[in-house]
Amino acid sequence: MITFQLERICTIMEPEAGNDLEVEGVLNPAATRGPDGELYLFPRLVAKNNYSRIGIARVKFNDAGDPIGVERLGVALEPEAEYEKRPDGGGGCEDPRVTYVETLEHYFMTYTAFGPNGPRIAVARSKDLLNWERLGLVKYKVYKDIDFNGVDNKDASIFPEIIMSPKGHPSIGMLHRPLFSGSRPEETVECEKCREIDTHKESIWISYYNLGEDLTIEYAKFTSNHRLAIPQKDWENLKIGAGAPPLLTKLGWLVVYHGVHELPDSTEAHRKLCYSAGAMILSEKNPQNVIYRSAKPILTPELPEETIGTIANVVFPTGIDRRDDIGQPNRIDVYYGMADNRIGVAKMQIPDELPKSNPSVIVGK
Repeated sequence: MITFQLERICTIMEPEAGNDLEVEGVLNPAATRGPDGELYLFPRLVAKNNYSRIGIARVKFNDAGDPIGVERLGVALEPEAEYEKRPDGGGGCEDPRVTYVETLEHYFMTYTAFGPNGPRIAVARSKDLLNWERLGLVKYKVYKDIDFNGVDNKDASIFPEIIMSPKGHPSIGMLHRPLFSGSRPEETVECEKCREIDTHKESIWISYYNLGEDLTIEYAKFTSNHRLAIPQKDWENLKIGAGAPPLLTKLGWLVVYHGVHELPDSTEAHRKLCYSAGAMILSEKNPQNVIYRSAKPILTPELPEETIGTIANVVFPTGIDRRDDIGQPNRIDVYYGMADNRIGVAKMQIPDELPKSNPSVIVGK
């Protein structure tokens, strides 16, 4: 049976010579089809001193339907709100994901706002991908003793369809990765190899934003916070994080995520980490349930563009595109950051069925 595996296509975008907006990298793009059917990327553009904007570019394809390059169209978002700017004059709109929610007739962009209190998840929406309305920082209801509102957070993405919350409310579902103290890979790598994972803190979470009866957005907080997945295998034992937005397939919701481990030649004096990509399938009707998870990574850093850069040994999936446009609905293209400096794209085929057993999934979590 075909298993999930990504096959590289090309390096589709790299810093443009002479472009001050990209002098420190172009990376980690959102990807979505526009109202015109074209594919658009929203890359993070990094200027001097790690000052980040979110750009917009149209993807170019060859006659075979493979992506081969981009046409830059400008900047979609740059730090303007107080929660995106830092006292030292720096700031950032970083690592976006974009999802079109058809029921609400809007595109929603989740991104990391790097402001005075550190990285937080912010949301903007658009009708046309060109004009974006900021909705502000994401707010949460307290989960047990955990208040996500005061915690650094990244890697958020929204489901493209309205889903039901555990309490039966039509909701916007969001994946995210809180960065609790001690749970960053730079911190967990200092722990004992046999450390006990804190299942509340070192996890991908799913949360729900309840909609009104007419399915309009009202002022509210994300609630029904649920721990979705924890680090399990050696290739992801330091950290996992949500990657590209969930995509509904015949098998369930596909989530291409990232995991971090320490490389064999790492030393206490010079820690070397590796970011790889994995695949997860969530139940279509109840996405809190993980029904499949790849035991091994589906893409690891191998190319020079992936092993040498701003941060070495990184493949970081953030954008996904199902190729209905060329009559191949089982083909998925994944756009990913390469060593925090460039953007690559790879493709995969969705298998006809999942393995009968998947020992990598922890049952009853």
